[in-house]
Amino acid sequence: MTLWNGSYPFYPGPNAYFPFDTTRAVIVTIFLSMLATSIIILPGIRGRGRLFWFLRLVLGLFMGAVILTVQFTRDWETGWVQANTSYKSFSPAQVNADIGLHIGLAGVNVTLRGNPVRQINETIDYNEHFPWNFGADYDHSYSQGLQKGLPSPILYVAEKFTVQSPCAVHRQYRIAGHYASAMLWLAFCTWLVSILLFSMSILLYGGHMLLLTATLTFFSLIFFSTARNTLKCPIHFGSVSLRTDYGESFWLTLGAGLLCLLLGLGIVILNSLQPEKLKLIFSLDKSSKEEMWDKSCLPAEPSCSAQDELMVPLGELCHVTATKL
Repeated sequence: MTLWNGSYPFYPGPNAYFPFDTTRAVIVTIFLSMLATSIIILPGIRGRGRLFWFLRLVLGLFMGAVILTVQFTRDWETGWVQANTSYKSFSPAQVNADIGLHIGLAGVNVTLRGNPVRQINETIDYNEHFPWNFGADYDHSYSQGLQKGLPSPILYVAEKFTVQSPCAVHRQYRIAGHYASAMLWLAFCTWLVSILLFSMSILLYGGHMLLLTATLTFFSLIFFSTARNTLKCPIHFGSVSLRTDYGESFWLTLGAGLLCLLLGLGIVILNSLQPEKLKLIFSLDKSSKEEMWDKSCLPAEPSCSAQDELMVPLGELCHVTATKL
């Protein structure tokens, strides 16, 4: 039995695993449920309008899901490095680990995963989040990490983004994340308006709202890129350095913006050059309306014929009336 049970007194608790963020899973589940429900009712749509309706549904749900999901993701900018580094302060123990940095709109995630995971009689598998969104204090979260005794590589990377850090990147990333998030929320609202306009068969204004959605999405990317392109302090682990690049969320947002732009331009151009084809895509062509009108009149044929039998020429009607008088 050794003092402090073989551990240092300033590392009071066990490894703090970052809890699983269910926000993305909830959003994806909701949109997939909407897609599954729509697929169930798909056989009830007849004719060639079924394919166009399904394509509109899939594209619309994809754009909405991406714009809403990237608000909560933490991989707008990512980077990994494998290095031999010290595990705890004031300890000569070295570990071989993968160190990851994941920057989102609302904060920073730092990952530490051992190679192998079990080293020096401990499980090295951490993923810590340090927020900087509204109502959150990044420096306070960093101080809590110091009190919990997080591993040195995590604290070293997180320290680069503190307010007091000489790197001076905290303010740039925080402001860029706030503006990018605001643009995405506006883009999600304009996407909802475009869906409403399309459901009301107001196609031209729906295309304009898609173009506005694309513009707001591109603005969010520009705001984040301003912080990404600022001069950063190097993050060294011995002879190797941790470098970051645009992550999955950035490219997904770019893809959703380009899709909105192409669809919006296509709707506006077709509306001005070939409106009949646009109506065909949205199942609003004239022929389908005439067929629906003819079919709706079929049950009323007996009544219509009865009305025809009762209708007589105006002259005969006057003659009958004069005879009665």
